[in-house]
Amino acid sequence: MSVSSSPLLMSSEVTSSSKTQRIALVIQYLGTHFHGWQRQLQQRTVQEEMERAIAAVIGAPVTLHGAGRTDAGVHAAAQVAHFDAPAWIPAHRWVDILNHRLPTDIVVRASAAVEASWHARFSALWRRYRYTIYTETRPNLFVRPFVWHYYQAPLDETLIQAALAPLVGRHHLAAFHRSGSSRPHSWVDVQAAECVRRGPFLQIELQASGFLYGMVRLLVGMLVEVGRGWRSPADFTDLWKQQRRDLVRYAAPSQGLCLLRVGYPQPPFPPEAWFDTQPLFVFQSLPESNYCSTTCPTPV
Repeated sequence: MSVSSSPLLMSSEVTSSSKTQRIALVIQYLGTHFHGWQRQLQQRTVQEEMERAIAAVIGAPVTLHGAGRTDAGVHAAAQVAHFDAPAWIPAHRWVDILNHRLPTDIVVRASAAVEASWHARFSALWRRYRYTIYTETRPNLFVRPFVWHYYQAPLDETLIQAALAPLVGRHHLAAFHRSGSSRPHSWVDVQAAECVRRGPFLQIELQASGFLYGMVRLLVGMLVEVGRGWRSPADFTDLWKQQRRDLVRYAAPSQGLCLLRVGYPQPPFPPEAWFDTQPLFVFQSLPESNYCSTTCPTPV
């Protein structure tokens, strides 16, 4: 579909101009059927789907730059990306224009014009990830795509929090750095690390200026050992301080991980578009004595 024939662009908006402007986007996607964010040969990726949709509008190839590169199966509640587009298309129109063309597992929540020097990746101050573990013994189909269902043993969130606390600060985290990364070092500035229990759900959140390849999933895999009591918080700290990558054998499943948000000195979007857009699962707590009085039909 050409630009001039798009049902989302009025004829008065189509003008001939060689000027461009930089557009920033807030993007949500369900990672289940994607082979990650970054474009890859013969694999379905978020970047490629987005670039295809944008190119169909402007009639030329485009490169979309993301704030972070999520792995296969990882979700994003507020990924941020930018691209350069013809200036005659109003920045705010890109939300409707792209959502009209994108598959159902990608949504653009906001679009804004930014300075030509602004960069989704390099202008960011931090990224925040949330990992969700579902600890109820019974499976639940409605949470399955977004959690690690870990029911083999109870997990103590106080032990996990005790293990997380020493991570805050600048540290060499080679123990949680998967091979295959182009990053030349393993230093990470961790700004926040916390574990919260909400009923059967454990939410582990990490915020840092940047993350190593595979870092969060490797870290969560080891934190589960702490939560089970197999490894003490002190042992966990010694492991990463001594860079014992050989002891980190398991990565948590990808579906429990979500890129929650990305922070900038002056965010170009309203808070409601990006700040906390992954819903928290909450189950109603109901005393057993009230089950029938509230849920069972009255006998006829």
